[in-house]
Amino acid sequence: MTVQGKMTDLQQDAITAGKAVLEAEADALRLMANGLGGAFAQAVEMILATEGRLVVAGIGKSGHIGRKIAATFASTGTPAYFVHAAEASHGDMGMIVSADTCLLLSKSGETNELSDLVSYTRRFGIRLISITGNPESTLAQKSDIALILPDAPEACAIGMAPTTSTTLSLALGDALAVAVMRQKGFDPASFHMFHPGGKLGAQFLRVGELMYRGDALPLVAEDAPMPDVLMRMTGTGYGVAIVTRGAELSGIITDGDLRRNMDGLMSRRAADVATRNPKTITPDALVSEAVMVMNGNKVNALCVIDEARRVQGLIRLHDCLRAGVL
Repeated sequence: MTVQGKMTDLQQDAITAGKAVLEAEADALRLMANGLGGAFAQAVEMILATEGRLVVAGIGKSGHIGRKIAATFASTGTPAYFVHAAEASHGDMGMIVSADTCLLLSKSGETNELSDLVSYTRRFGIRLISITGNPESTLAQKSDIALILPDAPEACAIGMAPTTSTTLSLALGDALAVAVMRQKGFDPASFHMFHPGGKLGAQFLRVGELMYRGDALPLVAEDAPMPDVLMRMTGTGYGVAIVTRGAELSGIITDGDLRRNMDGLMSRRAADVATRNPKTITPDALVSEAVMVMNGNKVNALCVIDEARRVQGLIRLHDCLRAGVL
């Protein structure tokens, strides 16, 4: 980030304050990373062994962090949801069953609103993991596994607003989710299953999901007269014709091929005009890979073929971009 011109005292002071916060939180993260040990590994094992869901709860800023942790677990293959501690005390406790594991967040470990949740887990033998800054707290002492945040000062000017502590809790939640994800062998295909929408989902689309197929394909035989080829190209509107020998790909005819063969074009056959050995892709390839091939070869469409070079479909750059694959 750059700022044009000379900085004012206010701007310089803001940058100094921002750097101090980032450095303080980075130091605390390094401290926590260096101290990660057996309790963390046990928490990962407990979550992996959970037959139900991971139930996350917290109050205030810890609640906001808890929502994000639950969302991260859910999106990486571990069923999880957030329960508001106050609502839990007024009926939502019924959402938690014995097969679940609870993950409760509280820096002090003495948050009153969590007490009913703690008692509920102890009464019904529900596994309890806590993230807290106080190893002597009620929450830590009653947990099956307590993950203790390092004793690092809050990064705010008065040392009270949750800043460093919430960053640590969020990072620790990410670390748990990624470690569990790794143990489960969560792969790109699994990721796509939980992220079908938006740009993330688009990156995992397969060519077979986006290609044109069947009667929509502009297929012509090698011996097709060019007037028939032009009618087929016009009728489908893709700007290309796929030339076949039986079911196999023989070549492709593009607008460029037509321009290069204008002399006597209408008296020729498809095989006379087609570009042989065009660039191709398979149905199971990622659409993002197809975009790379098209951009790298300066073409706007690819024939989709199987291992025997039989035509399966057609994919166009325009449709890839419209699907959000950039």
